[in-house]
Amino acid sequence: MESFDRDNTTSTSQGHVQEHIDLIARHEHEFLAKRTRTEKLGDRIASFIGSLTYVGAHIVLFFAWLAWNVLPIRGLPHFDPFPFPLLDVLLALEAILVASLILMRQSRMARRAEERDQLMLQILLLTEREITAVLGVDRQVAQSMGLHKVAADEEVTRLSQQTSIDEVAQILRDTLPLE
Repeated sequence: MESFDRDNTTSTSQGHVQEHIDLIARHEHEFLAKRTRTEKLGDRIASFIGSLTYVGAHIVLFFAWLAWNVLPIRGLPHFDPFPFPLLDVLLALEAILVASLILMRQSRMARRAEERDQLMLQILLLTEREITAVLGVDRQVAQSMGLHKVAADEEVTRLSQQTSIDEVAQILRDTLPLE
């Protein structure tokens, strides 16, 4: 019987965890689905830019460019002689585009991180209120059961009081060093 209870508790616990995972996954899918076509394209390009395939392709193209324009290969005219001004222009243009794509992607990622932070803050504030309420009820139960020492415990009493988020924020601002 004990093993059944343990198995039942484990499956209930895993079911609860799976619900949270599903909820988080749904939020992530919704965020990704809200992207515009250009944002999706930009993300795909930025992902490719961050791959070894992209790096390898650049190495191959760079050496092919140099070989074409430096080595005497029969039938191939040098279209960009040393110091390779056309290659410089193309690489500068590519650098501008790559930097722009990466900045756009990082901006979207920062927006998503801020949304997550706001959600986490709301959950933490709700949790703090719930725990405070539970501690208050626990103190009342302890008092009614004659556990006066537990009900009057200084730390439990302090923790069962409402926390002013504004005061905590002000203390943090006053305590933390400025950048």
